[in-house]
Amino acid sequence: MTRAADRDESAAGRDAAAPGRAAAGRDRDTAGRARAAGRDRDSAGRPRNARPRDALGRPLPRGAAGEAPAPDETALAPAAALDLAQQLIDSGRAFRAHEVLEASWKAAPAGERDLWQGLAQVAVGLTHAQRGNARGAVELLRRGGRRVAGYAADPPHGIRAEQVARFAAGLADRIERDGLGPATTEELRVTLRAGGR
Repeated sequence: MTRAADRDESAAGRDAAAPGRAAAGRDRDTAGRARAAGRDRDSAGRPRNARPRDALGRPLPRGAAGEAPAPDETALAPAAALDLAQQLIDSGRAFRAHEVLEASWKAAPAGERDLWQGLAQVAVGLTHAQRGNARGAVELLRRGGRRVAGYAADPPHGIRAEQVARFAAGLADRIERDGLGPATTEELRVTLRAGGR
């Protein structure tokens, strides 16, 4: 008998010994496909959550009034992306700012991707802080700040890389030391580029 035949016979023996096992696996596969079929998908078939979200990006029940979604994965020109992200951060909507910055990160030239990713991570850190998640805020502020700091010597697009990195590290330190309780709305705002705010 060949090895392939041995494997087939062994598998058949397992199925015969436990007839419910094969059926249960098929049932799980069918249930998984049914769940996936009911998911929200974009035109390319990628999963998307079409549920409305609140100002902090938390999903709301279907049919609820929520924030208008950011244009899906539409990267703006760098200056426009930074202006919009700044407006969103200034209005306390860091989650939406992160969406704008993430689209720029995905479309950025290779030499700028870490910068845009870092800016998006700082915005996610602010989102965690706004939601009351100190641990998530500290982690993302530190990670994003380190990425942005790598551009401090020669930041493109007028981005205040050194100041953003310093802001992120300082806020992370303060949250670790004092928690989120005393954080004011103004403390959760960062100026992304020269002339911002």
